Amino acid sequence: MHRLRMEAAVDRYARWNALLELLTESGRVSVEDAAARLDVSQATIRRDFDQLAQQQMITRTRGGAVANGVSYDLPLRYKTAKHSAEKQRIGTAAAALVSPGMVVGLNGGTTTTEVARALAVRPDLNTSAEGAQLTVVTNALNIANELLVRSRMKIVVAGGVVRPQSFELVGPLGGALLREVTLDVALLGVDAIDAHLGAAAHHEGEASMNALMVARAKRVVIIADSSKLGGHAFARICPIDRVEMLVTDSGADPAVVESFRSAGLTVITA
Repeated sequence: MHRLRMEAAVDRYARWNALLELLTESGRVSVEDAAARLDVSQATIRRDFDQLAQQQMITRTRGGAVANGVSYDLPLRYKTAKHSAEKQRIGTAAAALVSPGMVVGLNGGTTTTEVARALAVRPDLNTSAEGAQLTVVTNALNIANELLVRSRMKIVVAGGVVRPQSFELVGPLGGALLREVTLDVALLGVDAIDAHLGAAAHHEGEASMNALMVARAKRVVIIADSSKLGGHAFARICPIDRVEMLVTDSGADPAVVESFRSAGLTVITA
């Protein structure tokens, strides 16, 4: 019964994600059109619209809904169904770059959550032998929780104010901690990465925390599914010449991948 409830929740979040994307594209959508495009009943769409409106993510209209804004910074739980298979492969590939004894920085997001899950199940990173334990520095509450309940790693959490959309802690409190640590590698999820403009995030607070991780890291690895490549976002995290490696999925446009290689990055496609 619990598994059925979990599956139903995933289906609901996937629908909500799809509905919000439809609204981002067109600004408004009718119940009839949404039901046809998502292949569900109109009653289901009405319930979805009502629940999204209660969360102030859309505005209900007679027979449909309109977007509250131009674009959405979707809460993390709504993003989990999008490109999930690709993100799992990316997570496994990125985790393979980590060796016992390292200090690793991880920011928030769905793709870095998959990295954390892949790290948590590696026996060589969970030994209690001195010098072989992994240390993870993160500003994401959900990632800290993933690792705490599934591993024996040392977890360091940066302080700050929680952003509900990403579960990330932002602000000067976390920045004070990050300035005092040294990372062997920063594995960073981003909202966009461009071969000329560098890595970026939609939210300036997240970008600032990520930039601090970059400044404290010996190596910077960007973790991004192919939908993020060549895109733009509001706040820059770091220039492209600060990034050593990009881990993405095999669906990435070969021309885009080549542009990153030409910029000096090692590109791993999973």
